Amino acid sequence: MIEIRWHGRGGQGAKTAALLLADAAFETGLYVQGFPEYGPERMGAPITAYNRLDDAPIRVHSNIYEPDMVVVVDETLIGAVDVRGGLKPAGRIVVNSSRAAARVSEEFAGFEGEIYAVDAADISIRCLGKNLPNTPLLSVVARLSGIIGEQEFFKVMEGAFLEKFAAKPEVVEGNMNALREAWNGAVLVNGDRDE
Repeated sequence: MIEIRWHGRGGQGAKTAALLLADAAFETGLYVQGFPEYGPERMGAPITAYNRLDDAPIRVHSNIYEPDMVVVVDETLIGAVDVRGGLKPAGRIVVNSSRAAARVSEEFAGFEGEIYAVDAADISIRCLGKNLPNTPLLSVVARLSGIIGEQEFFKVMEGAFLEKFAAKPEVVEGNMNALREAWNGAVLVNGDRDE
């Protein structure tokens, strides 16, 4: 089972990304869960969303306390929220950041797993015209988790976007461009391997 925890702020799309990842994984035949946990339900308040993905039925129905991967949609949450809490020692962290690799790596000193940074904000601004980092981060998470191949992912996501944005089909192309650009856009910031 792969367990993923998303940390973001209300309005940044962490919940939507978790639900879209669950939809994409479901299309590949996996058993899935995608759900949010809210604190104060207001724009900008910290939120957490979760994914469980498995090739066997998922019997557990709780928050995720020991994730394999943590996604930080808003890096201002680092230090304000324990984003590393319970993360498996060999886990992965994906951070939306435009800062230099060394600066991002410093935030997680002592963590032995892999830390990836991607400037999801910049990608979304260029592709969508606004700061919606969830779409680029969704692509990075799909690739790093290995749950779905690149072409299948894009096909599934295009279908999901056409359905989700039926009343605004003009935004589908921008979302697809953001996914494609981010697929290989994450940089490993605490190691020598290229991903």
